[in-house]
Amino acid sequence: MKTSKSLIIAFIAAMAGIILNSCNDGKSYSELLTEETKSVNTFLARQHVITSIPADSVFEVGPDAPYYQLDEEASVYMQVLSTGDTSERVKDDQLVYFYFTRYNLHAFAQTGSLDDAGGWGNSDDLAVGSASFRFNNYSLSTSSQWGSALQMPLQFPSLGLGCEVNLVVKSQYGLTSEIAQVMPFLYNVRYFRAMSN
Repeated sequence: MKTSKSLIIAFIAAMAGIILNSCNDGKSYSELLTEETKSVNTFLARQHVITSIPADSVFEVGPDAPYYQLDEEASVYMQVLSTGDTSERVKDDQLVYFYFTRYNLHAFAQTGSLDDAGGWGNSDDLAVGSASFRFNNYSLSTSSQWGSALQMPLQFPSLGLGCEVNLVVKSQYGLTSEIAQVMPFLYNVRYFRAMSN
């Protein structure tokens, strides 16, 4: 019994060592977070940033609108490009489809160009398929896999279905499968009602 417990503990320790040593050229998690913050700050330095949400949740709109900080940790920023149909508010557990393109902000920090930041998503490539989540229902892996940032815009009463936003997203609010990579992204997202609703 002791031998099997010892083997299990040794196996877990070995796996943890392998995982930690294989992460990003031996950089510590703290170093990766610092690098992520620098990349986000490099992008935001070229934007107008407001560190609070308007009291009435009415955002400036358009390609020159500011990026609003959405959380206390400064991990998510939103620029509103279109408010969509504000009479069509999303309800809890409603199925929402979205189109997105995302850009790697580490690549942007190195080149200064979104064209070189690897835009990828389902906005321009229908082969990628549709993306969806159940609003505010993180108990479903089909919703939680996208992280919490992509649902944040729909929390505001001034944004309805059909809205379009740009989101700066640090890794802990992004895709759950990518959190360990500590990679920030700029997302362009458009939200739509499920066809069956």
